[in-house]
Amino acid sequence: MHEPAAEMELRVRHTLAEHRRREAELTALFDIASDLAKLRDPDAVLRLIVHRARTLLGADVSYLSLNEPSVNRTTMRVTDGSASALFQQVVLGMGEGLGGLVAQTARPYATEDYFADDRFEHTKPIDDAVLDEGLVAILGVPLALGDRVIGVLYASDRSTRVFTADEVALLRSLADHAAIAIDNADRIAALNEANKTISAQTDALRRAEDAHDRLMDLVLRGEDAQEVVAALGQVLEGGVTLHDADGVELARFGAGSPPPSTASLTGGRSVSTPDGWVCGVQAGRELLGSLSLTGRPDLAGADRRLFERAAVVAALLLLLHRSVAQAEDEVRGELLTDLLADPERNPSALLARARRIGVDLSAPHAVLVLHAEGVSRRRLAMTASRYASLVGVHAEQVVVLAPERDPGELAARVARELTALVEVPVTVGGAGPATGPVALAAAHAEAVRCVHSLLTLGRAGDGGTVAALGFVGLLLGERADPEQYIRSVLGPVLDYDARRGTELVHTLRCYFDAGTNLTRAKQALHVHVNTVVQRLERVTALLGDGWQEPDRALEVQLALRLHLLRAG
Repeated sequence: MHEPAAEMELRVRHTLAEHRRREAELTALFDIASDLAKLRDPDAVLRLIVHRARTLLGADVSYLSLNEPSVNRTTMRVTDGSASALFQQVVLGMGEGLGGLVAQTARPYATEDYFADDRFEHTKPIDDAVLDEGLVAILGVPLALGDRVIGVLYASDRSTRVFTADEVALLRSLADHAAIAIDNADRIAALNEANKTISAQTDALRRAEDAHDRLMDLVLRGEDAQEVVAALGQVLEGGVTLHDADGVELARFGAGSPPPSTASLTGGRSVSTPDGWVCGVQAGRELLGSLSLTGRPDLAGADRRLFERAAVVAALLLLLHRSVAQAEDEVRGELLTDLLADPERNPSALLARARRIGVDLSAPHAVLVLHAEGVSRRRLAMTASRYASLVGVHAEQVVVLAPERDPGELAARVARELTALVEVPVTVGGAGPATGPVALAAAHAEAVRCVHSLLTLGRAGDGGTVAALGFVGLLLGERADPEQYIRSVLGPVLDYDARRGTELVHTLRCYFDAGTNLTRAKQALHVHVNTVVQRLERVTALLGDGWQEPDRALEVQLALRLHLLRAG
């Protein structure tokens, strides 16, 4: 049974509310990143990080510890919400407690009941401090610079709490920004202490920070990836390309570069390549894509850090776009499924839902069904979206609705262009144009038959409609037109007979009835064999070479039979 419209409306509202929540979290991260970029005092950076961690996760207590490898210990540097002096002054040996497990594995760790968890090393000083603070549930994430863990960021509650995957990812994103901010603050402090080339270094850092703020501002204003990439390319004076995790180019400024190998995209640091420089765009351990830079053989100091920080900005941009796209895809996917699965249930409601997302189903649309081996349906649908007013996956197939009156031409063009883009044959069956839910669903069924027929006929990578499949299309088409088929096969011969009063059609029929034997054909026609040969040569001139090949001959015979039936 289909769910009532009210329940569907509630689902849509829930989806949009979830989207707004994610967008609010990402906006908060953007604000934090911008604030961190403006701070110079390391202690102020740490205090801001810990306070924002507690606020974002709604935790009772948040705190941050930094490693001191030279003395083999970890020190509690900043706390927020803590009431215990013992807890605020605790010193941890390297590898001890929950934080030691996080630092050793460089992975987040959460426990809903600290004292009942035996998967890490408990020590009396640490347990006494945790007990004195009254903590129960603790989440810790690493502060990492490349492969080096410099500390741990925590959020904790004084009661049992299960930290969700979204909360872990949120704290991890903050920790990524925090690690960069701590690193930058420490570098600035070291530069100030050393007082070496202070003026030049400060100018370079200010340039990088201003550029980072400019990139952040672009993201916060809702600009697209092309604007962000162009701004980065102008600052670094080189060509910049943004690819997604599948290697698809999302935006480019200046000279482009091919997608890099995934082996060079680990650690969040820039890597030199034969084409220039590349840096992975990551959210935690998830690889979202890559940034490539060309035209800069040397990339050092502030420019290199800016390039790496730009990858963090790009990660936030892609996460935001993905969040928006997921919400839109859910709404569009549900509409496409309802449209094709049960178009007669409530056509007016389907039309209204489509209008709300900017699609006019009362206008003529071509319907395409796409097939490609070795390419994910998500990537194929995303690549095909440039042609569509509505695109999605239905019944394990990528379906495209496009405002186009010539589905055959569109199917051929989409097959050709997508095959070049994804580098595997993309087969496209088209139908339409159709107007309204019922007609669009019928066109979809015909497009499915068409793509299956193309594959069966060994025409992978082609695109077309059933009308272009000859007699196969005549058999499969919902709107079969025998007259159109006869004209498409025998038109020149019929016209010649009509103009000249000849009997080429009759000659063809006798020729095939005689099993293509000239002697038997001339007996049936009561003419000399040379006359038969001359008439067949005229047919060749009208239909073109190859009309006697098996496939063409079958079509000609079928057209002759249909012509005879219609005439008789």
